[in-house]
Amino acid sequence: MNDLEKYFYNNNNRLIHKWVHYFEIYERYFSRFRNKEMVLVEIGVFQGGSLQMWKDYFGNKAIIYGIDIDPRCKEFEEENIKVLIGSQSDRNFLRTVCKKIPPIDILIDDGGHTMKQQIIGFEELFGHVKSDGVYLCEDTHTSYRLKYGGGYHRKGTFVEYSKVFIDLLNAYHSTEKRHQVNDFTKTVNSIHFYDSIIVIEKQIREKPHAEKRGYESFDNTWNPPPFSIEIRNKIYKTINQILRFFYLKGFNW
Repeated sequence: MNDLEKYFYNNNNRLIHKWVHYFEIYERYFSRFRNKEMVLVEIGVFQGGSLQMWKDYFGNKAIIYGIDIDPRCKEFEEENIKVLIGSQSDRNFLRTVCKKIPPIDILIDDGGHTMKQQIIGFEELFGHVKSDGVYLCEDTHTSYRLKYGGGYHRKGTFVEYSKVFIDLLNAYHSTEKRHQVNDFTKTVNSIHFYDSIIVIEKQIREKPHAEKRGYESFDNTWNPPPFSIEIRNKIYKTINQILRFFYLKGFNW
């Protein structure tokens, strides 16, 4: 049992509501920030208990910010804990937040869980996460629940939205004009999908390159194919270019 779990199960302070399998995930990505100067932002204050949990876990050098639409949450402020009142789906409010607070080490989206809120929260705050920081969106199971606008393979859900991240992570290897390298490609090192959680670890990345080391075990000299094979390969390439344009399955003879 890690320290976050111990705090949770022994909690006699403000109420905390978490899926219990989250604590292992938190520990995996958050432990390196403990007892260091850092900034954590949690969208969704609820009863204020998780803000106290983060403060206890990360130590006195951490500054914890909570964001919530309920003005009553302001009363949860204490030393090293600040609460900002506003809507997660209000882009102007979130842009104001980025101007008010330092760059973020850890961003936790535990807000309203609707598709609009999660997407806007990511689009407006992800860029304010430090180049070695962590973005974590939890309760992504709402992408499958009707009351939040979810549904399996339903357009507009946060899960469907986040699947594009996989393509962006690999954009350095694309030769298509419609699949270009962008800031996400250049600043994200890894994406992790868990039950109800998506974690993105940031890191500045250059274009990947491959190298060779050691000696060859056999002659690997390339011999040009016979003319007929060369023609066939050109036909393959042309057919697959057409199929790719229409997002159709690749063709193999």
